[in-house]
Amino acid sequence: MFKMLREDIEAVFQRDPAARSRLEVVLCYPGIHALMFHRLAHALWRRGWLVLARFISQVGRFMTGIEIHPGAVIGRRFFVDHGMGVVIGETAEIGDDVTLYQGVTLGGVSLDPGKRHPTLGNGVVVGAGAAVLGPFTVGDGARIGSNAVVVKEVPAGATMVGIPARPLGPQPVAEVASCFAPYGTSSAVDPVTRSLERLTERVRELEDRLGEMEREPEPPVRAVAGCS
Repeated sequence: MFKMLREDIEAVFQRDPAARSRLEVVLCYPGIHALMFHRLAHALWRRGWLVLARFISQVGRFMTGIEIHPGAVIGRRFFVDHGMGVVIGETAEIGDDVTLYQGVTLGGVSLDPGKRHPTLGNGVVVGAGAAVLGPFTVGDGARIGSNAVVVKEVPAGATMVGIPARPLGPQPVAEVASCFAPYGTSSAVDPVTRSLERLTERVRELEDRLGEMEREPEPPVRAVAGCS
């Protein structure tokens, strides 16, 4: 557990330029505090101490504003930046090197007692206010833009934005891993906005062509000789 905690602290330095010392991270980062509570609660949950595990997770929620069900499975080097309002459901599974920002919800859309919450692959980034809802997989290296609502499977390396979320196109997982994108969007543009811009450009081109046609002089009308 202590080795994982050291890795979690190092992950903060890699993804948050505001972090200046390990002591500051340990004392002042609620994401680290919430993760410490969860590691303990999850260990108790796996051993059948369900009520005690839930109680510890509630204490962590009260102290940090981050709600993580003790049944959730979380990998290594997990980082919750800022963190207030984050909710992670019971059957959620989170891979290694995942980053969540404030207001993220990993939730379910059914009352099925089985798998109800999403599975996040390695290196996933979920932006502020985003909701990932349902028992599907978000592939390795995917990015979820701020305030996006994801309700279906996300391929590896894709960037999802909008409500409901739409892909901006595949992106190599290796590139995502080597270049961390805060809030999951980088310089991404919403696909609907991009389509509207292209449509606007096309309309402008057609208007210019129509104006040129209107400025062209009309051809002279030939007189038709009458029949004698």
